[in-house]
Amino acid sequence: MRLLLVEDNNRLATLVRDGLERQGFAVDWCETLDGANDAYETYDYDLIVLDLGLPDGDGLEFVSGLRARKSHVPVLVLTARSGLDDRVLGLDAGADDYVVKPFHLPELAARCRALLRRPGHTLEAVLSLGNVSLFPSERAVKVDTKAAELSPREIDLLEILLRRAGHVVAKQSIESALYSMDASITPNAMEAAVSRLRRHLKEAGAEVQIKTVHGVGYAIFETDFANG
Repeated sequence: MRLLLVEDNNRLATLVRDGLERQGFAVDWCETLDGANDAYETYDYDLIVLDLGLPDGDGLEFVSGLRARKSHVPVLVLTARSGLDDRVLGLDAGADDYVVKPFHLPELAARCRALLRRPGHTLEAVLSLGNVSLFPSERAVKVDTKAAELSPREIDLLEILLRRAGHVVAKQSIESALYSMDASITPNAMEAAVSRLRRHLKEAGAEVQIKTVHGVGYAIFETDFANG
């Protein structure tokens, strides 16, 4: 899940970014409306967390611009403006949720997940294929009824593949979802991540197989279909 964080307070942004990354998000961070617009035009985001008081304008202008472009990406406003009128203005401008500073990171992460569980968005209660079940909100995987020991990155990768089970997911799309724009990615990072996920799923007794489509990407199938 890729998230855009727009916040000009360096210390707060670092805390939020690091906290949300520990919750399984790939977080891109920018400090201005210009940076937010450039990032939005370049990448596909599942969610935007947006401060309102930014150096080059009001975050509500960004929200209004998104909605004018018919964008349905969820926007969570993160601001010190706590008045009722401020909250009404934010929601009327097109924001989906409104969190007032100071806040607790676990609540922020929970609100992000709640927005992504809305119809048409990213999170479902469970993703299943064969005997594998992934619980996006809990960032947990089970094979049959036993928990599978996967790293957060492996869970993210499995989630991306399960959402398109039976179809090839382009390598570039996977990289975009897994890594923030300032992440340093080695040439074989994706191949190594897929190899580790395959090994751990096999060790757990998963009845699924990840197939490499050379030059294109990866796809996950139930074992019988993959071998058929």
